[in-house]
Order: sequence, then structure tokens, then C-alpha cells
Amino acid sequence: MSSHHTNPRSLLNAATRSLIERVERAGRPPMAAMSPDQARAFYDIGGPMLDLQPAPHVDRVNNLSIPARDGHAMPARFYAPQSDVALPALLYIHGGGFSVGSLTTHDVLCRQLSRQGHCAVVSLDYRLAPEHRFPTAVHDGWDALNWLQQHGRSLGVDTTRLAVGGDSAGGTLATVCALMARDAGLPLRLQLLFYPGCIARQNSASHQTFAEGFMLDKDTVDWFFANYIDEADRDDWRFAPMNAPDHAGLTPAWIGLAECDPLVDEGVQYADALRMAGVPVDLEIYKGVVHGFITMGRAIPLALQAHADAGRALKNAFES
Repeated sequence: MSSHHTNPRSLLNAATRSLIERVERAGRPPMAAMSPDQARAFYDIGGPMLDLQPAPHVDRVNNLSIPARDGHAMPARFYAPQSDVALPALLYIHGGGFSVGSLTTHDVLCRQLSRQGHCAVVSLDYRLAPEHRFPTAVHDGWDALNWLQQHGRSLGVDTTRLAVGGDSAGGTLATVCALMARDAGLPLRLQLLFYPGCIARQNSASHQTFAEGFMLDKDTVDWFFANYIDEADRDDWRFAPMNAPDHAGLTPAWIGLAECDPLVDEGVQYADALRMAGVPVDLEIYKGVVHGFITMGRAIPLALQAHADAGRALKNAFES
């Protein structure tokens, strides 16, 4: 997309450039130099500092536990506006390279999606790598979606109006859940994808253009995937949804990408693949921002536009 730029940093908007300069000055160690536990703690503390403060108000916020197929109790958090009628619901799967991220790191985003989508949001704490490698996260996401369909009524959810969404690795898991839902005949209204990973190997032009100096560096991507998946499994469509044998009949997609993101090209490719298969796609590319920007609303104001766009897409999908 932007590989013709001799200096891709010139594409960054002022807020994003300022954030990257602050991060570089702080000289923080890269996640790949930390243990997984250290990286998680670092992200849990550092991540929310870039997000909206105070967190936007939501009427109902409570913690849940969702059983996985092997009996593991997955922590989850339920967000909803006050309502006299059953609400549509979004299962939200957080990003973090399958290795980091939590209910904490995506709390503000889930609040925003509940407020702006006028819906319930169930944020899932699926199991992380390297302790739990592929396909555990896939199973956890799918088990949570099935649980929501079967038990959502007890939460005041209208289980005929469900959506799945996520960002980055969580966006990958959400696309995979949408594929599995189609195959299982579980009806969804929308797949809401922020810069999802879609391809087996990171060989698109944008992976080269934005390999370093744009928040998500190549070394971090390599570390995430080494934690999560064996080389032999990387062509599996449950890791690389571009490789699914068929994209026809999927639920409509809203896809929000960051212009200066190693993953931008594969997001566009996936949108094209869905369109070619006859799936309605709404694609937004946010200019001058980097991977991860939607949970950086205090540092990068364009995140608020993305929240509003995603919220509108949810509202429209649930009302149609």
C-alpha cells in the first residue's frame, strides 16, 4: 500500500508521531526480551495509560466465568446499558499476539463498543501462549461463542442477535469464529475486525515497510508467533483465515485498519477475499496511525472515530 514511500514515517499523523517519539525516548525493553509473565504485566500497566481516562461509564459491568470444553473456567466481563428488553451482544476477543492482553487492557474499548453499539459486550479472557499454544485460543473463542448463544438469555441477551469481534490476534480469532459459525449454522449479525492477522507468513509489502519504528516491530511479531504456533501449523486456516477453503456465506464484516501497520495489507487482502465471495464488507483505513491505536484513545484521538464507526456498524447490524 505505502511501500513506495522512501520515508514511511512521514505518513504518521502528529499525535502518533509524538507517541512513538515518547516511547522511543523512554527506551522500554522490547516484549521479546521479557518473559511472557513480565510482558503481560508490562502491557497490563502500560497499555491503559495510553487509553481514555477516566473509563467511559457503562450501566452494568460484571465479571463472568465461561466454561471451556476441557472444564477450564474462562474469566469474562459483561458490559451492558440499562435496558428493559433483551439486548444484542458482541463477543469481544482481545489482541496481544496470542501471548499478552487481558480484560484490563481492553476494558475501555469494550465500554466504548457497548455504549456506541447500544449492545451488551462479553469480553473474553482466553488462554494465552506459550503456556497454551495453538489451537487452544481458537477452541476457547468458539466455546465462548457457543456458550453465549446457549446461555445469553440468563444475562438479558437476545441470542438471535449476536456478533463476534476482536483486534489483531483477537481479530484473527474472531474471523475464525465467524468461519466456524457459518459451518455450524450459528447465525451471526457481524464480524467486527480491527487489524486482524489473516495470512500464514508475514511476507506482504506492509510487513517490510512498517517492520520497525511503528509500535509493532517485526521482532515482536516473530516472538508472538513463536510462542503460539509450530511452523508446521502456520498454513492452518484457524491461524491464517485467508487460507480457509471458502469464504462464501460468511456474516457481513466491518474491518478497521491502521494505515501504518505491518498488518494493513493482509487486512485489505482479506476484505477483498470476502467481497469476491459475496460477503458484504465495510472497510475503513485510518490514516497516519499504527497497529494498536484503538486502545490508545488518550494518545491518539483518531481512536475515538474508530470506536464510533465500529459502534455504528454494530448498531446497524443489530437493527437490520
